[in-house]
Amino acid sequence: MDRDSGPRVPNQRAPLGSENAELYFSVLGPVRVRRGGQTLPPGSPQQRALLVALLLRDGRTATAHELIDAIWGEEPPSQALAAVRTYASRLRKALDPDTLVSESGGYALRIGREALDLAVAQELAAEAYKANAAGDRTQARALLNKVLNLWDGEPLANVPGPYAENQRTRLVEWGLQLLETRLDIDLEVGRHAEAVSELTALTASHPLRERLRELLMLALYRSGRQAEALAVYADTRRLLAEELGVDPRPELSSLQQRILRADAELARSPQEPAPAPQTTRPAQLPATVPDFTGRTSFVQELGGQLATAEGSVMAVSALAGIGGVGKTTLAVHVAHQARKHFPDGQLYVDLQGTGNRSAEPETVLGAFLRALGTPDSAIPDTLDERAALYRSALDGRRILVLLDNARDAAQVRPLLPGTAGCAALITSRVRMVDLAGAHLVDLDVMSPEEALQLFTRIVGAERVGAERDAALDVVAACGFLPLAIRIAASRLAARRTWTVSVLAAKLADGRRRLDELQAGDLAVKATFELGYGQLEPAQARAFRLLGLADGPDISLAAAAAVLELPPHETEDLLEALVDTSLLESAAPGRYRYHDLVRLYARACAERDESAAAREAAVSHLLDFYLATAARVFAMERPGDRLVVHLEPTGDAGLEFAHLDDAQDWLYAEAHCLLACARQASPGPQLRRAVDLLWAVQNLAESGANSKVYESVACGAVEAARAAGDTRTEGRARTSMTNVHLVAGRYDEADEEAAQAAVLARSVNDPAPVYWSDNDRGIIAFIQGRNQEAEEHLRRAMEGSRLDGNLPGEASALSNLSRIHVATGRITQAISLAEQGIAIYDRIGHTLRLANARYALGVALTQAGRHTDALEQLSEALSLFESNRQRLWEGTAHFRIAQAHLSARRPARAAQHAEQALAMGCIGGDRTRGKVLTTLGLALDALGQADRARACWRDALFLHEQTGAAEAEEVRALLEPLSGAA
Repeated sequence: MDRDSGPRVPNQRAPLGSENAELYFSVLGPVRVRRGGQTLPPGSPQQRALLVALLLRDGRTATAHELIDAIWGEEPPSQALAAVRTYASRLRKALDPDTLVSESGGYALRIGREALDLAVAQELAAEAYKANAAGDRTQARALLNKVLNLWDGEPLANVPGPYAENQRTRLVEWGLQLLETRLDIDLEVGRHAEAVSELTALTASHPLRERLRELLMLALYRSGRQAEALAVYADTRRLLAEELGVDPRPELSSLQQRILRADAELARSPQEPAPAPQTTRPAQLPATVPDFTGRTSFVQELGGQLATAEGSVMAVSALAGIGGVGKTTLAVHVAHQARKHFPDGQLYVDLQGTGNRSAEPETVLGAFLRALGTPDSAIPDTLDERAALYRSALDGRRILVLLDNARDAAQVRPLLPGTAGCAALITSRVRMVDLAGAHLVDLDVMSPEEALQLFTRIVGAERVGAERDAALDVVAACGFLPLAIRIAASRLAARRTWTVSVLAAKLADGRRRLDELQAGDLAVKATFELGYGQLEPAQARAFRLLGLADGPDISLAAAAAVLELPPHETEDLLEALVDTSLLESAAPGRYRYHDLVRLYARACAERDESAAAREAAVSHLLDFYLATAARVFAMERPGDRLVVHLEPTGDAGLEFAHLDDAQDWLYAEAHCLLACARQASPGPQLRRAVDLLWAVQNLAESGANSKVYESVACGAVEAARAAGDTRTEGRARTSMTNVHLVAGRYDEADEEAAQAAVLARSVNDPAPVYWSDNDRGIIAFIQGRNQEAEEHLRRAMEGSRLDGNLPGEASALSNLSRIHVATGRITQAISLAEQGIAIYDRIGHTLRLANARYALGVALTQAGRHTDALEQLSEALSLFESNRQRLWEGTAHFRIAQAHLSARRPARAAQHAEQALAMGCIGGDRTRGKVLTTLGLALDALGQADRARACWRDALFLHEQTGAAEAEEVRALLEPLSGAA
């Protein structure tokens, strides 16, 4: 079905009379009339039917006969005409005299387009389709979501009459087509995992709508769930045969065949537009490189800008970027393509702006004037006179001027043409923000695909094809910098005995990489040295010291801590480095190095800074991160004593007015925090590094950062053991316990927790001891050792009380509630969870309050109090979401699914189970197996037996892999199906 072929919603014409901007009419749901913030009574059902008939007539007059037919159809009452007049009179009083007018024996509404939600929706939808046709999927999706948000249930709800019924059917169909279009775009932009949950619910609500089934199959396939995708087809085919006696439409059958073939085209991204054709004509331009690769969007952007020179304004484009990023190569390539717009010639000069002696403007003007046919005797001596003569010589001509490698805006201003029809293209390492009217373009490194393509063009397809992975390693080691790739590829091309793997191994050593990246007169290090040599002393120091940090980028506040300078002075230094392209502005207040520039900065630090200064820089950064992370932890977990047990720091850290701001900082800095902990672990800052891990433990449970956190924590354990630091090893193992718990590796978690407790007791470090008991209680409960679990948790509760740690006590109470549920003590379980909630409420602890409400929801589900359970679980879900705990969000969705299933609401259960699968859950594959089992039960109740079976098979595989006892339950579900088959 063509998603654009739906019913036409009437276009709302511009009003013919007066408008009332205060009135707003809603028909995409219950019919409502609002004036400002006040809702006006729409009247009786027949009066609402009259209003609808007028609203949807495109501003045209409706005769009395047409209105009677719209309200009552073929059997109107005897006094229908009088009733219509009465309804119209009431509406006129409720609205405004000028809004509902009488003319030609009928009635009409005079309102603006913005006064009707349907008209607003239609305009937004038109814009969305236009954006989608232009390839702007993000804008199209945002606009469609705005349209869909205007819907408020069933259109024209409870409005009687044949006209309203026809319009309602039409609008419902239109809404579904808009939703299908939005979901189609979701799949095009890679949001297939999120789409599965929504599509599962929609197919349950609209089981015979084949387009939704088709989208669900595609979303499942792209999520790696091929068996379920095929099961959807089987369910659909059976349902269509039973209900309608027909086969699936050809598009659905074709999709099934493509999924069976694992057709790679199903997952292919839309192709980028091909570069514009290149034109070659003789001029001063240097030759373009024959292996020019990629940069399609920049070529089009700059080419389009230069093409405007044919109009009334002289075009100036300034291209900035790091040394070696390919500014000159791109500019020359674009200039050659733009020659057709400049038939009178092209001028070129290398201004040598990165050298000690850059070209003087008057010298360049002399050369340009000669090239334009001016005899030497006619060239004046002064800069101003030469510039004036230069502009006169260009008047009436169409000339392109390429000013390469400019120092700054002052150097290029005298060289700019002054008339329409001409254009200037400038390259520089400096962003020329002070060049009035210039179109500024920042050139970044190549994409991995472009980088590999350039490498292949130089080395040869045969050698690269045989070692594609090694080739990817090479271009990644080059930081996707075109100059570095060209040097590496040229070295390999000149050495036939080398393999790509040999080159990759040479570049793998970061300390030697810059030395390896040189060939002939080309060298990456030399390119960076030109920029570094022009820095002021304070700028050079900042460049060196900030390059020592391992994080992917650095915030202004963190940089100020490293440099021990006020933020405003630090910002001035960093912005100066950005202007010279030695540093990139990743986002407002955040800065980053290119990988190779970072290596060069560290080489400069090794050469120009003492070992003590280098160590102090990293220590200052660690102090800043630990102090700020401790503040975030204290705001998230008020009353928790962990912050009291952390190592002292020499930095006060940042302060936050609101918890949201604190959490924004934590998750924005996640990669930098973990990189700093990893960097500082094998050295004298080990204790603070491990405490930093302890303070940012939320990152282990966030989903997005769990793997990195695990890697860093594992390294910290090894570093502490190698250093013989018992206390630090105990704390590091506490962090590792949490890592294993989140991943569902319970045996490993139990072993780590036991060791952590032994180590902590030996040095009288109380917090890891009761944390260990709490964790081991959870593990024992999950593994079915309920008595042992209860003993651990009661010790954890006592240890928390002795340390004055109220959140620890509440956590133990919540976990004890889970054990009481498992042992059939439901009433006590509810009481224990409520005690935990009371403590969290008293101290204002929102993060772990979510866990307590989660525990209460589980207990209430077992008690059969489904409404109360869903209320608690929904509260928990909201708290997990606001605290950025994605894995706990998924786990809450799983429990909500179970509650809906117990309440015999399988469609809602399936929807929440799908969301749990998309987000992931605490407990890793073991919990995922439980979610799949629940999803299968919901689907089976919905009559989707084939897909249910696919879910149970996946669940059984996961349970067998993890050795979970739940495998037997799943086998029992599959056995009846196997016998029927």
